[in-house]
Amino acid sequence: MKGNNRHPRWVDVPTTKWNDWRWQLQNAISDARGLALLLQLDERETQEASLAAATFKIGVTPYYASLASSNSKQCPIRAQILPTAAELCETADERTDPLAEDGDLHLLAPGLTRRYPDRALLYLSHNCAVYCRHCNRRRKVGDANSAPSRDDIENAAIALESTPEIKDLLLSGGDPLSLSNDRLEQVISRMREIPHIEIIRIATRFPCTLPQRINPGLTALLRRHQPVYINTQFNSPRECTPEAATALEALADAGCPVGNQMVLLKGVNDDPEEVVALNRFLLRHRCRPYYIFQADAVAGTYHFRTPLAAGLNIARRLRGHVSGLAIPHLVIDLPGGGGKVPISPDYLVSQNGNRYTFRNYAGELFEYVEGAVDV
Repeated sequence: MKGNNRHPRWVDVPTTKWNDWRWQLQNAISDARGLALLLQLDERETQEASLAAATFKIGVTPYYASLASSNSKQCPIRAQILPTAAELCETADERTDPLAEDGDLHLLAPGLTRRYPDRALLYLSHNCAVYCRHCNRRRKVGDANSAPSRDDIENAAIALESTPEIKDLLLSGGDPLSLSNDRLEQVISRMREIPHIEIIRIATRFPCTLPQRINPGLTALLRRHQPVYINTQFNSPRECTPEAATALEALADAGCPVGNQMVLLKGVNDDPEEVVALNRFLLRHRCRPYYIFQADAVAGTYHFRTPLAAGLNIARRLRGHVSGLAIPHLVIDLPGGGGKVPISPDYLVSQNGNRYTFRNYAGELFEYVEGAVDV
């Protein structure tokens, strides 16, 4: 892990500014020419980035941009921040809203989606520290017109009040932590007025893409409103910096259980050894590997999607070789709003009556007898 690793472009920025999350957002790279200078793009790559950015905007903080390699096209950070011509191609199975979040079937109020009996998701902000090229909400993330108004938030709260089955509320976006502490406090306090909301979860990449945001003011706010769970997204060991470690530990110290939801991306993290290294880092800093997501079929992201065999191969590599704490659920979020379903390697080899034969992580066979053993 390298701390305070800055691209030469920002080497003279005072430390107080560099560690100010608002400065990071205000100075984010937002156009193809800026990325071209950072990543040493040629003219064709720059033109492609500009064309793709017309569909889904560019945005990357100086902190996260500094993690990218300027001389390796295989860099996992580069893959997540650089628009390419591949984004302009759509396959027949891709959708702009692959999880049907905006359709009437799952919408309780504008921005409030319910796909499970006891849970709901509230879209809280269109802003992110990084506009990840694999984003499954690229249809509205980065679009100021998609930002919910105060009336929208209040209408969502009213809808939740009339739905007592909902116990678990996920605040998502964009990134909810792009809101000021005052605004975030207002939203969380309003949701805490609803008696049947037992837990609040916040989906945020900021511990990874903008760890400077996890400051004492934010952690004090979160501590006041427990239980608050944090779902973050680290996708590569290259993101595992001392700054990220400090952010994760600060959230844990504030009483927040922290879980990671890695998205499986071709050329970024489809190597099992990369996932082992990532998950070991997360556990060291009190973040539980929670999910590995098969990438959603989002329009313009086919080049990121891996075969199912890649995820199963990672699952087999993890089982038995690392602590069970380091083994996340491998899931597919089904198209059309079907929800998450797990997939896993098949360790059951055969069954004969009440006798089952299993293959363990090392490939050895063992017999298990269900119920009483025959005598």
